[in-house]
Amino acid sequence: MCREATMTTKINESSFSRRAALAAAGTLGALGVAVAAGTGANAAPGAKAPKPSLAFRPDGKFKVIQFNDTQDDEQTDRRTIELMDRTLDAEKPDFVVINGDVINGGCDTELEVKQALNHVVLPMESRKIPWAVTFGNHDEDSVARTGMTEDKMLQFLQSYSFNINGDSIDGLTGTSNSLLLVQSSKSKDPAFGLWLIDTGRYAPDSINGQDFAGYPDWDWVRMDQVTWYRNLSIATEQKYGRKIPSLMWGHIALHEHRNMWFASLDSRTDADHQRAAKKHNIVGERNEDECPGPFNSGLFNAFLERGDVRGYFVGHDHVNTYAGNYYGVELGYGPGTGFGAYGLPGADRNRLRGARVFELDENHAGIYKLTRLVFAKDLGIDLTANDQPITPLPLDPAQL
Repeated sequence: MCREATMTTKINESSFSRRAALAAAGTLGALGVAVAAGTGANAAPGAKAPKPSLAFRPDGKFKVIQFNDTQDDEQTDRRTIELMDRTLDAEKPDFVVINGDVINGGCDTELEVKQALNHVVLPMESRKIPWAVTFGNHDEDSVARTGMTEDKMLQFLQSYSFNINGDSIDGLTGTSNSLLLVQSSKSKDPAFGLWLIDTGRYAPDSINGQDFAGYPDWDWVRMDQVTWYRNLSIATEQKYGRKIPSLMWGHIALHEHRNMWFASLDSRTDADHQRAAKKHNIVGERNEDECPGPFNSGLFNAFLERGDVRGYFVGHDHVNTYAGNYYGVELGYGPGTGFGAYGLPGADRNRLRGARVFELDENHAGIYKLTRLVFAKDLGIDLTANDQPITPLPLDPAQL
């Protein structure tokens, strides 16, 4: 979650179980990813490319739904679940990612954390849709009271039949950094990749004796994660004989998101944005400042070098919905899904609650065909600017 100074400039806008994934990936686990130790341009020391754990439909199509910032406690707003249910029924996706801030810091016990998580994964579980999460800055906010670290949350989430989060990698920053490969409808090889990266939580108190007063205090993708992506990308290319076109999801925006909106590093005027909108084909709204960490991680530079990631999508800033093409890589936001979290001011609070849809098609050049938004306002969901909490649902014995 991020809420800083606002800007109101607008422009127009197969059933598969985790157990099956584990079996398909053999001894490598559901994802078979090992941390890479080197950075050579022609080699990827230590990195092992995974086998596909998802598959295109027989007609060559595959659909992904991004929910973002479901961000609530064990008394989840009922409309968050309704939005997820209606979106899944209308879109019938093949994979779903909840892209960070799955819960907030309002839980007081381990059970309440599990109930909060359970509420927002049941829509996929009940429909037998493979799903995974990335973690955001708020997911561990209650850890001092509940003891529920991200590692414990991950273990809990992996107990569900249709979760396909990978295990965390020893020595690598972050929880459950993963590459999921989607098998072609025409062969056993992968046709597309889905990267999930943990963008962290908050900046440390200081580095080398200097604090972060005056700087953004969120976390950033660390260099070992950039190296992990780069080396695993190389290893995957080596294994399958070609680069695998991919999308990546992480919770916190890059500095390049803001650079794209203004087509500038230093100037941030309406005129800059109008120029940027044409140059980068930007569509959507920007109602608050982007909230990246204090340092530019270099992840975007790695995208340019490797040339396989076609888009990087985030949340964190709930009332931004824009996307654009930034030097060949699509950068974009998924709108906040959770009705219990902050939104727009006043009566408009819930106007932008929604989800982002990604359509892949093996018969389309580049496979990644398009992305679009789905909003609660178009699904007949109550947008009243209030809270509508539910009574916590009991957990299945398997999750207890």
